[in-house]
Amino acid sequence: MGRLLKLKPVFKERIWGGTALRDSFGYEIPSDQTGECWAISAHPNGGSIVENGPFAGKELSWLWNHHRELFDQYEGDRFPLLTKILDAKKDLSVQVHPDDDYAKEHENGELGKTECWYIIDCKQDAELVIGHHARSRAKLVQMIHSGGWEELLRRVKIKPGDFFYVPSGTIHALCEETLVLETQQSSDTTYRVYDYDRIDQNGEKRELHLKKAIDVVTVPDTTQKSNVHTYDHGSAQATTYIEDKYFSVYKWDISDDYHVKRHAPFLLCSVINGKGEVKADQETLAIKKGDHFIITARATDLMVSGNLELIVSHP
Repeated sequence: MGRLLKLKPVFKERIWGGTALRDSFGYEIPSDQTGECWAISAHPNGGSIVENGPFAGKELSWLWNHHRELFDQYEGDRFPLLTKILDAKKDLSVQVHPDDDYAKEHENGELGKTECWYIIDCKQDAELVIGHHARSRAKLVQMIHSGGWEELLRRVKIKPGDFFYVPSGTIHALCEETLVLETQQSSDTTYRVYDYDRIDQNGEKRELHLKKAIDVVTVPDTTQKSNVHTYDHGSAQATTYIEDKYFSVYKWDISDDYHVKRHAPFLLCSVINGKGEVKADQETLAIKKGDHFIITARATDLMVSGNLELIVSHP
């Protein structure tokens, strides 16, 4: 037992959130301003709970600390990744994340935050912010303090199915009416650079973190398009989006039975469309759109069946 761990998500209300997590995935959300589903998380600010099998009711962080054999004795003092679904009903703040070294020093030992986005859905002619046009740190500072956002920020058009890699140090922001699956390091550290002068529920502008943000922004910008590779396996297509020092991310488009080799110590899986089942040796788990599960190190013979789209990652 313990080959397949189905996880209960945690939801976060945000000033920019909406109802897409309910409307698209059928989740019971806390309000009509729900921005984040922490789908697979062992972070102290919102930990997933196992819903099935012998570990039902246990937090993922507890399993990491007490049953490391489920993760092939993977090293580290904390679970390394965090999977989210983000509903950007309104624009997110323009922000940047630190790397591991800066976060360790300035954020009480927190991990840095390199992340990536798979665009599940978005409005027509949607865009997002990724990267900047400043050629020097002095120019970056001048443009930030003078409010030269249109000149500074790099905006790109997006459509469903697009993928973006966002290393620490990258200025970025999701824009309105975008639904995204995010894979990231297990960190909750964000430095806001610009928030459109929005007023929160207390009638105040949200805090900016300009000094730290300027410290960590990569200058000049090094944003690159990911090299995406798709492989046809007959009853399935497997797309590789990124294979990075922090994580690898794939998409499985499955139309029948797909025999899978567990090529990593453990796999984090999110069903973004369809329904079916996954079999790991003697264990079977029915899965549908909105479900999230981990294939642990105990699984050897794997098969995913049905009509499904999954985003899969591992550290």
